[in-house]
Amino acid sequence: MSYETVRETDPAVADALEGERGRQNDTLAMIASENHVSEAVMEAQSSELTNKYAEGYPGERYYGGCEYADDVEELAIDRAKELWGADHVNVQPHSGSQANMGVYLGVLEPGDKILSLDLTHGGHLSHGHPANFAGQVYEVEQYKVDEETGYIDYEALHDHAEEFDPDIIVSGYSAYPREVDFERIQEAADATDAYHLADIAHITGLVAAGVHESPVGVADFVTGSTHKTIRAGRGGIIMCAEEYADDIDNAVFPGSQGGPLMHNVAGKAVGFGEALSPEFEEYAEQTVDNAIALGERLKEHGLSLVSGGTDNHLVLIDLRPSHPDTTGKDVEAALEEAGIVLNANTVPGETRSAFNPSGIRAGTPGLTTRGFGEEACREVADLIYEVVDAPHDDDVVATVSDRVDELTDEYTLYE
Repeated sequence: MSYETVRETDPAVADALEGERGRQNDTLAMIASENHVSEAVMEAQSSELTNKYAEGYPGERYYGGCEYADDVEELAIDRAKELWGADHVNVQPHSGSQANMGVYLGVLEPGDKILSLDLTHGGHLSHGHPANFAGQVYEVEQYKVDEETGYIDYEALHDHAEEFDPDIIVSGYSAYPREVDFERIQEAADATDAYHLADIAHITGLVAAGVHESPVGVADFVTGSTHKTIRAGRGGIIMCAEEYADDIDNAVFPGSQGGPLMHNVAGKAVGFGEALSPEFEEYAEQTVDNAIALGERLKEHGLSLVSGGTDNHLVLIDLRPSHPDTTGKDVEAALEEAGIVLNANTVPGETRSAFNPSGIRAGTPGLTTRGFGEEACREVADLIYEVVDAPHDDDVVATVSDRVDELTDEYTLYE
């Protein structure tokens, strides 16, 4: 993608855009919630639809001139229904968090009860953290993973639900490396007459490809991000049974958003179309295989993984057993200097601040998009360990950086 026109009118912004393209080309993106979309998705997102207000829904807009906006949104909806098997789909949420807001506004009243996973155990801000709108508007209690095993304790969750009597139970997580048993969480929801919201923001692509269990048809509502493992236009999505369609659509517009970002909806449509190809299933399978290979090699180096491994696209490393004096932020900063970009993360039983936690989270969606296989991911694990073991050693960081340069040259990204 050329920024020649931007450079002519705004060199400062052009410098930043070209810098970002270079940064992505020259580093390994291992933040589990990031990926690299295709040039086609980027082209759709930079289209003239950015100029169009299309408040409302296809065939029921508040402005004229929406015939092509309707076409794009209907394509995104139809492709999403085919990918995930949903009865009703809303593709307008600007983000996964706003998708969750749409569900809350659609079926809850202020002060209603939410039961969700604790943030430090792998949950998400929008599931009821006090700093988020959900924690400020609703009464929230949170379940936890078993600190010994790193797995969700479904029996404890069920008991907690019966004691708390929530109006909605939230499943789906931002730092949980194991497959989620949505059926068991639905049992807890049924036992307490609660709604069940499954937030598959991280695993949208894995679910679409059939490499992770699907909550569609199990949970009352399924939300997700559209720019992570599914590699579509940036934003969110809500899926539900037809009986909830009006409540959800009204909660998104006019309840929580104005005009949809139609250029992003176009990117969603293109990305969903790409995900319907046979090659996408291979991509999703490889993403999981790569994460397993990454995790196994990190364990060979003596690092401790929460739950002992992974079933999905990410690993969560607890530094305390092997490197008790090293924080996640120490490692994050040193790895970024070396060209490997991941994030510090809390771990179950966290003893430090969330701003300087005891773990790091690493994902394989971006590496897999670049063409990495298991052996390349094992080498990346070796590089990560070298830095974990000596985050303040400039020579080690420089040596790892040189090898990252070779890998990014071998596995090219954008021209």
